Amino acid sequence: MTMTTRMRPLRGQVTVPGDKSIGHRACMLAAIGTGASEIIGLSGGGDNQSTRHCLSAAGATFESGGANVVRVEGRGLRGLRGPGDPLDCGNSGTTLRLLMGLLAGIPGESFTLTGDASLVRRPMERVAAPLRRLGADVVTAPGGRPPVGLRGVTLTGGRVVGAVASAQVKSAVLLAGLGARSETTYVEPIATRDHTERMFVALGLPLVRVGDAWTLTPVDRVPPHRWSIPGDPSSAAFWCAAALLTPGSELTLPGVCLNPGRTGFLRVLERMGAEIGVEDPKMIDGEPTGTLTVRYGPLRGTTVTPDEVPDCIDELPLLALLATTADGSSEIRGAGELAVKESDRIAAMAALLRADGAHVEVHADGWTLAGGHRPMGGFIARTHGDHRVALCAALLDAAAPAPVVLDAPEAIDVSYPGFVRALADLRTPSARLRDP
Repeated sequence: MTMTTRMRPLRGQVTVPGDKSIGHRACMLAAIGTGASEIIGLSGGGDNQSTRHCLSAAGATFESGGANVVRVEGRGLRGLRGPGDPLDCGNSGTTLRLLMGLLAGIPGESFTLTGDASLVRRPMERVAAPLRRLGADVVTAPGGRPPVGLRGVTLTGGRVVGAVASAQVKSAVLLAGLGARSETTYVEPIATRDHTERMFVALGLPLVRVGDAWTLTPVDRVPPHRWSIPGDPSSAAFWCAAALLTPGSELTLPGVCLNPGRTGFLRVLERMGAEIGVEDPKMIDGEPTGTLTVRYGPLRGTTVTPDEVPDCIDELPLLALLATTADGSSEIRGAGELAVKESDRIAAMAALLRADGAHVEVHADGWTLAGGHRPMGGFIARTHGDHRVALCAALLDAAAPAPVVLDAPEAIDVSYPGFVRALADLRTPSARLRDP
């Protein structure tokens, strides 16, 4: 794959796909809602579609309408049914882990959750163990990996103290607690993204926070809702990086979710000297949004500390790429979680950056990155089927004088279908693009 935008300034406006983290949760809450819900702006990427397909197989009805609207006829809090065949979560760990919580409390129903070759290597006991403390009957395959078997029971509720900083674990526990017999409390020593909590509050569900603990009182029904999905900040991050890699660039990104748990990437970039503006702030279903403007300019090296990692975990590969171009060295530590994502992203990104000629020292929990490198290209990039590694390789291709050929460009479609076409089309200052 090569792109005609190589080394051209990027100028114009890009509307990024809907936030996939919010999209997963909107689909699930609509599926267990009592009545009809609407979802506006659901991403067409593979991860959100995996959630939609699993819920459809379990009995919820999804219909695509005009103007990027999906209508969902919910089955009620305990109305989803085991289809007999395994539910295929594709490449989406969020789909599988959140469904574990959503489906564990449906008495009399059995579910099997599985996924592709990458997903079945990822750890699931981090979710299974807390759910068992709520009374769930859940079994993982050897090594604590998928397939995951669920035999639905009425959950007891209870108190769970998070063992890892994971919004997926927290969300699974809260979803399971909706239909439990008694209150469910989740304690998180390190704060993680709070989309589930904001969406519960938007629905009027009885969730309260005291200190680092969230307590949910069980309910009999989940009301329907009209969800508006803001732009995905992880997708917007790649456009920010594209502008910062290409001299003379200036891009505007409207309607991006600016949840504080998702903007760690922007905070690190600003510390590195990036010029990023925020305008037109709004609140949509409890989520702050705004328009980002990013301009090309020199970056300086920085250190990303472990306490910063949860708020930018998905963007760390991108920060590693940008750090190699900065003035001075950088260090990213406390990110051991990257080794158990869709690929071992620590190793995969080190290999990608080294193939381009950058100097990278690998640690078990991150990297030390020498600065001053300029993308060169002229190699075949191994993506390991990982969409974020593939997107980083696509950015290198656009910024380098020689092509970078992706071994599996289709991996990008998991989170951002249309990115390569949009990047290739963004050629003039008047360009205005909307991703499908």
